[in-house]
Amino acid sequence: MCRNIHMLFNFDPPATEDEINAAAQQYVRKVSGFSIPSAANHAAFDRAIKEVSKATSKLLDSLVTEAQPKNREAEAAKRHARAVERFGGG
Repeated sequence: MCRNIHMLFNFDPPATEDEINAAAQQYVRKVSGFSIPSAANHAAFDRAIKEVSKATSKLLDSLVTEAQPKNREAEAAKRHARAVERFGGG
């Protein structure tokens, strides 16, 4: 139903609002069981995405680490290599 939610913390540059919203949408889809909500549930679905996005932003802003920030392209390449190894293809 949903793609994986990717880690958003400790990247340079930091996660964008769009990335945070996409992760929130994936989370709400997963816990609700809806990839697209019905008209009756649409408002609740959108409200949940906004609340999860807000909580995620607050969390990311409050976390601290001494680790070096990760490179987005390098992490994406690692994910791709793991997927190819696991599922084949290219």
